[in-house]
Amino acid sequence: MTIDVRDPKEARTVSRPPTRRTPGDTTRRATMSGVWPYLLVAPAVLGMLYLLLYPLARAVLISFQDFGLRQLILGDAHFTGIDNYTNLLSDPRFWTVVRRTFLFMAVNVALIMVLATLVALMVERLGRFGRAAVLSALVLTWAMPVVAATTVFQWLFHSEYGIVNHALTGLGLSGFEGYPWLAHGGAAFAILVALVVWQSVPFAAITLYSALTTVPAELYEAARLDGASGPRIFRSITLPMVRPIFMLVLSLEVIWTFKAFVQIWVMTRGGPGDATTILPVYAVQTALAQQRYDLGSAASMVTVLLMSGVLVVYFRQMFRQENEL
Repeated sequence: MTIDVRDPKEARTVSRPPTRRTPGDTTRRATMSGVWPYLLVAPAVLGMLYLLLYPLARAVLISFQDFGLRQLILGDAHFTGIDNYTNLLSDPRFWTVVRRTFLFMAVNVALIMVLATLVALMVERLGRFGRAAVLSALVLTWAMPVVAATTVFQWLFHSEYGIVNHALTGLGLSGFEGYPWLAHGGAAFAILVALVVWQSVPFAAITLYSALTTVPAELYEAARLDGASGPRIFRSITLPMVRPIFMLVLSLEVIWTFKAFVQIWVMTRGGPGDATTILPVYAVQTALAQQRYDLGSAASMVTVLLMSGVLVVYFRQMFRQENEL
């Protein structure tokens, strides 16, 4: 029933025949309601696929071509099969860089996870003011741009004007007066490890702290009543409860440290010598310094494969342990 308002003085009801919907209309409406969300997200998905997959596909293609500066300008590249990979894998310097990359990754990931776990446990036990102060400091550290943080570390360890040399000299260690930190391979490697750890701990600590807040307090109280020590509580209650998040953070840190590039390139460009050259830096050095974009692409693909292999082995081990529990 509807209201007829054509007469301003009197309103009367008139009847209209009910609208009939055919089965085809219902099916069409259901189809559109199911397709419409995908149409809305399609532009974003297509843009993401183009930005992510096209560079990868292009790098794979170049790695199988003879692609130098001439081919970049004239566009007359031709396929050479697996020659680039053969040349790369037969280079002794490449395998030295691979070993250094795994060492760099292992040291960084171990330090990041240990320090982040300790910081997260500390934040959980702080009061409201202390927790807010520490979390704010972590967020500000995490938000600092990579290049800016790297520049600050360069100033800290500057041979003439660096604060580190000035502080060590003030403590009576005269041997550090004018000490060129970045001119020594071991010192430069340690500084880069400190920089990467300093930049990575905030994210890992905040994420682990968020996971710790989900552990029921009753479990801790019951464990303390049973006389369990702090390390035993961590091993038996905390770690099993936050294990999925812990493993996720560990995986992300493996990826991020394995492909670290900006810090090394800005601070040392892989030097002195090859002391701080890891696979991403090696790929850029090969592509830019030698203008061998084909070998650089091949090195990038090997880096992706090695990193994927590490993650596959890690996830298989993780799933095996979960099935045994």
